[in-house]
Amino acid sequence: MLKIYDTLTGKKKPFKPRQNKKLDLFVCGPTVYDFSHIGHARTYIAFDMIAKYLSGKGYKVSYLQNITDIDDKIIQRSKEKLTTPEKLAKTFEKEYLKDTGLLKIDSVTKYAKATDYIPQIINQIQKLSEKGYAYMIPDNGIYYDISKFKNYGKLSRRTMTQAEDAVTRIDEARGKRNKGDFCLWKFSKRGEPTWESSWGTGRPGWHIEDTAITEDNFGPQYDIHGGARDLIFPHHEAEIAQMEAISGKSPLVNYWLHTGFLTVEGQKMSKSLENFITIKDFLKKHSSRLLRFIIIKSHYRSPVNYNGKTVIQAQKELDKIDEFIEKLTDVKIKDTKSQQLAQKTEKAFQAAMEDDFNTPKAIAAIFQLLSKGNDLISRNKLSEKEANEIINFLKEIDKTFGFIFNPKSKEKIPQAVLLLVKEREKHRNKGDWKEADELRKKINKSGYQIKDTGKKTKIKNI
Repeated sequence: MLKIYDTLTGKKKPFKPRQNKKLDLFVCGPTVYDFSHIGHARTYIAFDMIAKYLSGKGYKVSYLQNITDIDDKIIQRSKEKLTTPEKLAKTFEKEYLKDTGLLKIDSVTKYAKATDYIPQIINQIQKLSEKGYAYMIPDNGIYYDISKFKNYGKLSRRTMTQAEDAVTRIDEARGKRNKGDFCLWKFSKRGEPTWESSWGTGRPGWHIEDTAITEDNFGPQYDIHGGARDLIFPHHEAEIAQMEAISGKSPLVNYWLHTGFLTVEGQKMSKSLENFITIKDFLKKHSSRLLRFIIIKSHYRSPVNYNGKTVIQAQKELDKIDEFIEKLTDVKIKDTKSQQLAQKTEKAFQAAMEDDFNTPKAIAAIFQLLSKGNDLISRNKLSEKEANEIINFLKEIDKTFGFIFNPKSKEKIPQAVLLLVKEREKHRNKGDWKEADELRKKINKSGYQIKDTGKKTKIKNI
């Protein structure tokens, strides 16, 4: 049985969706004011893998992700870029979706923009006001009074006093009843996007968009809420306070899942430290397959430390997978004793994934398969039938992982590269090793790698 770690209870719980085989998953999406970085990829690849695994188990997954397209950061960046907040948000929304497409993040059922849910946002704020949870600060906005919600802090395990010490995306507006109170609606300022409401023109605060979106799509309660660890407080804490106050129902969700941080050389990514790596920049040098592997090989709750050694090691491991699959396709032995490698690996793989999506253990099972499989192939002890069983097993789990099979291996090798290989073969046959080596370098520069196996030369993408 699948067990999932729930941040709220601090325990692994058996997974029981609210509607039998249908489950609702919401993950906090990006604020679209800049290019997405590999820290964002860390979260979105992890939840793509989780959604695909659950789908593979027969669940009908409704995966909803919001896009914050109105926010202080968007307004500030639009001023810097001499454009409108609407145009800036639309530009970076397109860039985000382009990045997720390249990373094979395709499990999201629906992307919901905050500005498409203004009526629902206003409705929720109205309800909070009627129930006594919201108050107005003149010339500022409508705020949530956290002292009115007795369980505020239950997700992050912060007390009311500790909440007042927080500075993460909590504004310093004058007139707040408690320092931890957060804005639900900001009154208009000149030149900013604005909408009409009964208490004055303005725009939504950051936290209220998510509960308005999820209530409209899933209702007041649903199965899984995910996001990065740094969103636990105050963002997810605010969501609980908003929705549970409105509905009177608890819990908001049955499972809270949070991904670990991604650091670069042990440090938090920052433009000032010049270690800020966008997805776009990563993909200029490496494959999307490599980034998926780097992220999935770590447990989703664990931190990921990205550095040069990480990249090199991960690429070497992918090369081993490629070589193994290539060997499997060459196996032509008809009869030999069954080793049941695929079946044994599948059992170990499933046991790992059922334990809170333990991908490090699942991937360890795959590499154990490689080790045993390579040994059997070298001793002619693996049949063609079993080789095909292993390939089919790897294809099935790659629907979840998306890094096992190299998509470039299916690409047609350009004629120019094939001519270089043919010319190199002539020099090899003549013993002209220097010329052959120079041609190998040219082939490598073209993005291909060659491997000499006796008289045969194999070509593959780098």
